Amino acid sequence: MFLTFLLAALPPLSGTWITDAEMARQTPRPYEARQFQTKKLPPVNKSLQNRHILFRKAFELDEVKTATLRITADDYYKLYVNGTFVGMGPAAGTTACTYYNEFDVTGFLRKGRNVIAVHTFYQGLVNRVWVSGDNRHGLILDLYADGRKVIASDASFKTARHTGYSALGIVGYDTQFMERYDAAAPEVGFEQPGFDDSGWAAATPHPLGGDYTLVPQPTPSVIVEPIRPVSVKWRDARRVQIDFGGIYVGGLTFAAKGTKGDTIQILCGQELADDGSVRHKMRCNCDYVEEFVLSGGARDVLRPYDYKSFRYAELVLPPGVEFDRESVVLEARHLPFVLKAHPNFTDPRLEPVWRLCVESFRFGTQEQPMDCMDREKGYYLGDGCYTTLAWCVLTGDWSLARKFFDDFLRTKRIDRGLVTCANCAFIQEIAEYPMMMFLFAKWYLDMTGDADFIRARIPAFADVLDSYRERYARADGLLQNLDKWCVVEWPKNYQDGYDADLRDWRVCTDLHNAINAWYIGAVLCLNELSVRTGGKPYADAAPLKEAFCKVFYDHEHHLFRDREGSSHISMPANVFATFFRLAPESDAAAHHAAFLKMVREKNFSTINMFQYFPLFTYLRTTGETELLHELFVSPEAWLRILREGGTRSFEGWGKDAKWNTSLFHITTAAACVFLCEEGTRVQAYTP
Repeated sequence: MFLTFLLAALPPLSGTWITDAEMARQTPRPYEARQFQTKKLPPVNKSLQNRHILFRKAFELDEVKTATLRITADDYYKLYVNGTFVGMGPAAGTTACTYYNEFDVTGFLRKGRNVIAVHTFYQGLVNRVWVSGDNRHGLILDLYADGRKVIASDASFKTARHTGYSALGIVGYDTQFMERYDAAAPEVGFEQPGFDDSGWAAATPHPLGGDYTLVPQPTPSVIVEPIRPVSVKWRDARRVQIDFGGIYVGGLTFAAKGTKGDTIQILCGQELADDGSVRHKMRCNCDYVEEFVLSGGARDVLRPYDYKSFRYAELVLPPGVEFDRESVVLEARHLPFVLKAHPNFTDPRLEPVWRLCVESFRFGTQEQPMDCMDREKGYYLGDGCYTTLAWCVLTGDWSLARKFFDDFLRTKRIDRGLVTCANCAFIQEIAEYPMMMFLFAKWYLDMTGDADFIRARIPAFADVLDSYRERYARADGLLQNLDKWCVVEWPKNYQDGYDADLRDWRVCTDLHNAINAWYIGAVLCLNELSVRTGGKPYADAAPLKEAFCKVFYDHEHHLFRDREGSSHISMPANVFATFFRLAPESDAAAHHAAFLKMVREKNFSTINMFQYFPLFTYLRTTGETELLHELFVSPEAWLRILREGGTRSFEGWGKDAKWNTSLFHITTAAACVFLCEEGTRVQAYTP
C-alpha cells in the first residue's frame, strides 16, 4: 500500500510525549466505527472535557544564528516563545498519522534565559473537528539551534491546568464549547518569561506516546491576521456593537477594566436581527454567547482559545466597566493566501461574484478545507473535492490536494470504501463522496502532471472501487442496497423530487441513478489515471454504461430517469450522467439538446452545491458558454447572496435556503474556478 511508502522515510520527533498526571492515567477510548455496525462504543468521559493544559520550559542559550522548533499536540496547541505567539496547530490527524509543524524561531530567541510556553487543549467531544473524546492528550516538541538539539519535551517541563477557561455550553453538532474567560485566574500570563511557575507540577511522560506515527504537516500552518472593526458604536449606555465589515473565522479580543468579578457578556453573530441587535442565535443553530470575567486589575485582555465564524459582536457591560474601543481586534485565522489566478471575465456583474468567492477562500480555509466554520467545522470528502481544487487553482499551491487524497485514503482502516469526514471522531458514510475523489484525481493529474503521486495511489484507489463492487453490485454491475447514505443533492429541497428513498441511517434498496452515475464515472476516471501513469485500465466500463442506459434512459424524452421502475425525470438524475457522457452514443445529440432545455427551464431552482460544479464544467467543455454565463448572472444564485448582504459565500443561494444555513460555507465559492484563466484547464470527462 502507498501509505507505507509515504511514511517510511519520515523521521519522528525525538522528544517525549508529555501530558499531566491525570490524563496519563486514562485508558484510550475507541472511536472508529462504521456507521451501520451494531457494536456500541463506550461512553465519552465528560469529566475530562474542555481541558486547557499548559506547559513551560525555561532554558539558557548562547547566541544562535538559526533555530527551528518542531511541535505537535493532541488535540491542539498554541505556542509562545519568550512571551510572543509563534503559531498553532496541528492540522487534525489520527494516531496513525499525527501531523507536526515546524517553525523558524530564530527571531524569538535571545542570548541567556529563554522560555517556551505551550497552551494545549483536549476538547473531549465526538465531532467532525478532531479525533477527540478518545481520552488521549499530549505534547511533543524539539528545539534545534544551529543544527544542535537543545530542548526536547520531557519530564523537566512544568505543567498546570489553565483554570481561566470554563464552558458555557456546546454549540453546533457538538462542535465546540462556548468560553467563559476569567482574567483573575492565576495562570493568566503563563506565556511571559517572568511568570512564576514554581508551584506547577512536573510533566508526565505519556505511557502511550509510542502509539503516534509522526508526519511532517505537508501544508502551511494557519496564520493569524488582525482585523480592525469598521465601526464601534454604543447601542445604549451598556451595549457596544462592533462590526468587522465581513464574516471572518477567529476570535474577538479587547481590553477592559472593572471591579473583580464584573462579567462582560459577549454576543457574536453573522448578521443583525430585525431590531438591530446581533443575531447570536444564528441560522446555523449556533448560539454564540460567551463571557469575560474581569480581575479588577488595571487592564484585562480577553484571550479566546477556540474560534468562531462571525462578523458582529455585541458587548453587554456591567455598570462602571471601562471598555477600550481602540483595543478591539478580530484575530482572523486562515491558511496563508497569495492569489495567483487571473480573472478572465468581462461582464462587470461578475466582479463582485469573483471577489465574494476569492475572499471566502482567503478567510475561510483553515488547516484543511471545511464545509462551514461554525455548525460543523467538517472536513468533507465530497464537497471538499471542489473546494480543495478551487483553493489550489487560486493559489497555485497543490500541497492541500495531496494532503486531501492521503487523509481520506487513510480512512480505509475504518472502511475500504472510505468515510465522509477525515481525521475526526464522528464517523459517517455518504455513498457518492469516494466516487467524486476519482474525478478530482483526474483534474489533479491534468493540472499538475504529477504522475508519480497518482501512480503510487492507484492500488488504494482501485481497492475503493473493488469494495463497492464486491458489496453492492448486482449481476449487471450496477450498485444497489447501499448501507451508506446517498445524498444526491443537499438540502432535499434542491433534489427536484428525486424519486428514491434516500433516508439516512438505513439501507437504500432502490437501484437509483446518481450513485451509479458517480460509480461509472469513477471507473472511467480510474481507467484513465491508470493508463496515463503507465498501467492497465481498471475495468471495462462499456457493460456498465449499457446497463445504466437500459435501466435509466428514457428514449422518448432523451433524458435519464431517477430510479429503476420510476418514470420521474429530475435534474440530479441528468447532471451527473450527462457530465460523464453516459447517454447512448446514438442519441447523444438529442440528449444534449434535451438536457440544455431542462437546465434553462429549471435554472437554479433545483441546483445547489453538488450539481453546479459538474454542470458548469460540462457547459464550458461543450462550448455552451452563453448558457453558462446566463446561469452565473442568475438573480437566484451568487447575485442573490450579494443582494442579501453576503460578504462570504452561503451554504445555499439565500439565507432561507435551508433550516440551518451557514452564511460562511465555501462550497459555492468554488465557482471562482470558472472565472479565472487557470480554471479553464478543469474540463468535463470526455470519452
